[in-house]
Amino acid sequence: MLGSPYNRTGNQPLTLGILGGGQLAKMLAQSAYQLGLQVAIIEHGASPAGAMTKLEFPGGWSSETDLDEFIKVSDIITLENEFINPEILERIAERRLCFPTSETIALIQDKLIQKQTFNSAGIPTTEFGAINSVEAAIEFGSVHGFPFVLKTRTLGYDGYGNATIRNANDIHAAWSKFTQTEEPRELMAEKFVNFTKELAVMVARNRRGETAVYPCVETIQENHICRVVIAPAQIDPALQHLAKEIALACVEAINGVGVFGVEMFLTADGKILVNEIAPRPHNSGHYTIEACHTSQYENAVRAVCNLPLGSPDMIAPAAVMVNLLGERSGDGIPDSVVDSLKFPTASLHLYGKSGSRKGRKMGHITALGKTADEALESAIGSARALIW
Repeated sequence: MLGSPYNRTGNQPLTLGILGGGQLAKMLAQSAYQLGLQVAIIEHGASPAGAMTKLEFPGGWSSETDLDEFIKVSDIITLENEFINPEILERIAERRLCFPTSETIALIQDKLIQKQTFNSAGIPTTEFGAINSVEAAIEFGSVHGFPFVLKTRTLGYDGYGNATIRNANDIHAAWSKFTQTEEPRELMAEKFVNFTKELAVMVARNRRGETAVYPCVETIQENHICRVVIAPAQIDPALQHLAKEIALACVEAINGVGVFGVEMFLTADGKILVNEIAPRPHNSGHYTIEACHTSQYENAVRAVCNLPLGSPDMIAPAAVMVNLLGERSGDGIPDSVVDSLKFPTASLHLYGKSGSRKGRKMGHITALGKTADEALESAIGSARALIW
């Protein structure tokens, strides 16, 4: 049966509960309101998304009272990050529909289990292995070569929880960094990939198994943080198609419901290897707000509500997204907003964060163009006018 954005009793709008209150939750909320839904936000403290609704629970999910009230007012629940304790998700699932499900999140949170799941489904990934000791790390380097990447199996993002091991001498320092702490983490290793491009594909999937696969994009990283996204990726159409097929296979392998960002490497010999998957809207999909018939955020809302999915096709030949990162510590208000808006084909998104710090994601700019170069020039020009 098709879902409806309205309750059957009282003909009232459904309330979409969102675990998390950052920029992804804010853009999810905007799409939910567009579809006529109400929104509830739970986060530890005041948040950009929480400011958009009266149903804000700033005690976070660690507060028994706030979590209980949040569940009570929500009809369907989704999340903006994958780091929430599985026990919390299971508790929510006892009372409300929650997507992605706790079973899906369990396959993703531990990156070793994630890779094993994809391997079992025949999906190409980087070579990997569990690391339970310094000796195991040394053995991995001996078998697969140096450099390789040592990473925490959980809670890693934007380069946090990763260490590049260039030789055996690096292993002891990385081991100490990750394991000799108040909260030691289990580790895994991945063979270093000499890639030519980093790619990403967004996939939406609803409860009926209907899917919408977005164009393959190229992501340009700096210090493990995405700085620029080029849509579509400037690669052979056959490789674009292959990347989309692989991304869809990843989502189906974990029985995903919602929207998912699949990160991949393109190697020099034309292979595409999966790096990891995010069970939520993704930085590489921000461009879809202006560039596609249906944004990743709207399709995320549609998917968890079991509504028909919108078209993921682009409405312009090319689009470029540039992340706006904090350059200093201070308030969250940038200088020169007026100058940034002087680029007519660029769209500015400010996240409304209360404070800035170096490297913090404060907003993004998307520009459309007849070519990727044209869109890049506009997006970069608009971004350079802003000072944080």
